[in-house]
Amino acid sequence: MNQPSSPFSKQQLIPQEETLELLRQKGELFIGIPRESQYQEKRICLTPDAVNAITAHGHRVLMECGAGEGANFSDLEYTNAGATMTRDTKKVFSCPLVLKVEPPTLSEIQLLNPQATIISALQIKTQTKDYFEQLAKKRVTAIAFEYIRDEDGKYPAVRTLSEIAGIASVLIAAEIMAGGNSGNGLMFGNISGVPPVEVVILGAGTVGQYAARSALGLGANVKIFDNSLTKLRNIQSNLKQTVYTSTLQPKNLLKSLKRCDVAIGALRGLDRAPVVVTKTMVESMKKRAVIIDVAIDMGGCFETSELTTHERPVKEKYGVLHYGVPNIPARYPKTSSVSISNIFTPYLLKIGEDGGLENSLRFDKGLRNGLYMYHGILTNRTVGEWFDMKFSDINFLIF
Repeated sequence: MNQPSSPFSKQQLIPQEETLELLRQKGELFIGIPRESQYQEKRICLTPDAVNAITAHGHRVLMECGAGEGANFSDLEYTNAGATMTRDTKKVFSCPLVLKVEPPTLSEIQLLNPQATIISALQIKTQTKDYFEQLAKKRVTAIAFEYIRDEDGKYPAVRTLSEIAGIASVLIAAEIMAGGNSGNGLMFGNISGVPPVEVVILGAGTVGQYAARSALGLGANVKIFDNSLTKLRNIQSNLKQTVYTSTLQPKNLLKSLKRCDVAIGALRGLDRAPVVVTKTMVESMKKRAVIIDVAIDMGGCFETSELTTHERPVKEKYGVLHYGVPNIPARYPKTSSVSISNIFTPYLLKIGEDGGLENSLRFDKGLRNGLYMYHGILTNRTVGEWFDMKFSDINFLIF
């Protein structure tokens, strides 16, 4: 007896693979890295190793010739890593995604293509209203890397640069003390029979912690001042040894400043660093003592501090040597570049995996925190209030 014929072919009856709709399609990034134009800025966003990782994932990187020279990375290293080099600055700025360390200047904003994306520092204290208006005209999407948060709610860029600034403050103080006729001739180091160098650190945050760690490692006596008992407790725990800690009581502080050889200012405020050391207190310090005011970019912790440059970093006031360079990590451009690159690279690879920045912003709350301009619409409350500009909540724009 004949079997009834099946309405399906033999092939159709074999179990098939289920095909699911892909929500996120991998996107190809085209990244432009121009040469930094700001005075004394030698850092770069991506090292050759980072470029290699990015191009290996199918993305393109266009770099301006000499962009990595300040950090001792040659054009050949970048070419070997898969980047394309060009002398045409305009071409680099016309890429859909531009990476910079410093914020773009007004003339550089003019070189950007409409609807471009730029990731750089924002440095809100140095900006003008015109800067944001020019970005808005170009309908630019802009992300400030110092505002990007990680999964722990911390700011990785701020932390890593604070670590460098903390360690550098002690190394710089050691250089100044040894510096020819101007220094006091003292050396960090626990030399037998020689009293150790006395260091006062104002602030128990990341800068203070790394400054303390370096000073202790070089055999100094360290005293740390901060009004946050939690921070003082944490620094004791993180340093894994007992150090002198105190709240910012003028009597205790003055006593320590009179005895110290180095004072490091690492206190920061919301709008301005708190001035905790007055002119009178500085006058009572030892002759040739050294002040390193790491918080000078926010006004400084010492009343007598003044902005200086990497070329002429030290000013003498009341017999005390003041160091007031605002961009300390730029003094070590290679180390800083590797640190910044370590932050940028995973984000760039993730943006590619997510199928572009739009998707990444939807899925990554920490990255969204760094966004201050979205297709020309200001999305950062702080910027809006600071410059009296209209701003919108990004959560209403992106979903």
